[in-house]
Amino acid sequence: MNRRVLFGWQKICLALLSACFVCQTSWAQLDPEKRRLLQFGYNQPLEGRGPIAGYAFFYLNEPSFVQTNLILRVVLAPVYLDSELGIRQALGLNTDVGIGVSGGGFADSYSEVRKGFLERGESFTGHGAEINTSVYHRFNPEAMIPLSATFRVGLRQSFYTRDDKTESAFVLPEDQKSGFVRAGLRWGGKEPLILPKLAMELSVWYEGQLRSDPGLYGYAHDRELNQDTHLFWARAYWAYTLPKSRHNFSVSITSGASLNADRLSAYRLGGVLPMGAEFPLNLPGYYFQELTAQRFLLVDGQYTMPLDTAKCWFITGFAGTGLVDYLPGLEQPGHWHSGVGGGVTYESPGRAWMVTLGYGYGFDAIRGDERGAHVIGLFCQFDLEAFYGHKTGEEQPRLNPAKFRGFDWLLGR
Repeated sequence: MNRRVLFGWQKICLALLSACFVCQTSWAQLDPEKRRLLQFGYNQPLEGRGPIAGYAFFYLNEPSFVQTNLILRVVLAPVYLDSELGIRQALGLNTDVGIGVSGGGFADSYSEVRKGFLERGESFTGHGAEINTSVYHRFNPEAMIPLSATFRVGLRQSFYTRDDKTESAFVLPEDQKSGFVRAGLRWGGKEPLILPKLAMELSVWYEGQLRSDPGLYGYAHDRELNQDTHLFWARAYWAYTLPKSRHNFSVSITSGASLNADRLSAYRLGGVLPMGAEFPLNLPGYYFQELTAQRFLLVDGQYTMPLDTAKCWFITGFAGTGLVDYLPGLEQPGHWHSGVGGGVTYESPGRAWMVTLGYGYGFDAIRGDERGAHVIGLFCQFDLEAFYGHKTGEEQPRLNPAKFRGFDWLLGR
């Protein structure tokens, strides 16, 4: 199918889906599972220099916090805090409310990558703070697979400062106050784990952003921040583990479109950081967030199998391919991008912690005058609930995705 026709149909379908669910109230339900997780991930390119790519955070989800109807979720990174206090049945038997506060250093930093080259003179640091309110509703409380919806509104303040490499002639954007609204409809979900045993998700989303101080910035004001941006995306995800052999596989299809996107609001694809975002747009072998898109279609999958009878050592293969319609000003030759990779994982006998060392190759990544790039990655997960023996059985798939901030500060950026 012609690329223009494909994106045209994609845009129409996403707009129709968004119109269906934006009138609903709510999103995925609050997570009722007690969780204490330490997460670490890092990508290191073997040629060239890309944006710093990593996360390190402590994830806490505490049901019955102070009272039985309260749930506290906290994600604590080196210089960033993301928190939400959930109130069960605040607006009815199946409707919950969440009040969120987040903020910290480097939360809104931007790295300019063009044709495989990090433009450090056009990159800058951003700090931010946010407050939001969410309404969560579940339509089928008796069903095994939850059908949930969300409606979230919030305010954000962003402050932009120069890095030590930002060019003096490069004019920074004005500090921004912005409001946003997000609405989504999700069937199923995924736990905040690197390798979930079982998960299924079909979801559609809309997010609108409105800035207080749009305008020009850059070299001689050659780029613009738009006043409003509208993002539409959909996701299908499935993960399953064979009970006896412990072979695990997953596949994900994510598609997104936008209206009025700019550099600070467009989709960013590249790298492999499974817990680096709520909807990670992974491409093995690429820099983290190397590609900037106004529309995209991304397909990826992985297969993991044990290497020993104790089922502590595992080998993994993964691949991803995507069709990208670039944001104007960040184009490059070719619209298809693909990558493959593999890794070795060790998981402790009690399943309390795991470590993965991986490698990825990006077939279409531009490095100088050639195509092809190599990246290695390290990922760690430590589950304190499993370590202290508090888990009593197999977990059911739920969603409460983690968010990381400030890892570039930890590495000395």
